[in-house]
Amino acid sequence: MKTQANIILGVIGADCHAVGNKILDYVFKEAGFNVVNLGVMVSQEEFVAAAIETAAKAIIVSSLYGHGEIDCRGLREKCVEAGLTDIILYVGGNIVVGKADFAETKQKFEKMGFDRVFAPGTDPLEGVKLLKKDLKEREG
Repeated sequence: MKTQANIILGVIGADCHAVGNKILDYVFKEAGFNVVNLGVMVSQEEFVAAAIETAAKAIIVSSLYGHGEIDCRGLREKCVEAGLTDIILYVGGNIVVGKADFAETKQKFEKMGFDRVFAPGTDPLEGVKLLKKDLKEREG
């Protein structure tokens, strides 16, 4: 039963890791979300265009190859420029190169405008739970 919002899902940048993306697609669809899965190697512009086209409430970005910090920089600004001022942005996976303190990584991505930042290995159901909560809060 699809009673939830449209959401955009994809793997950003030159990252071609597809397994996590397929797991997220399955979990969010099972939770009732209408998932538009852009697949792998998705540009910021493709995320924004898909969100506009589908009137999405959230963009969920994953990255595994470690260059998420570079690939994600400026995404919030592109959303705002396109009129998506209230869209929810999530990011997760191996989003930085090497072993970094996750608290610092989280802070970097929050400064970039992401609403939630997920550490590697986070249970996808945690993302579902938090997205439902965030959407409910935005609805008033």
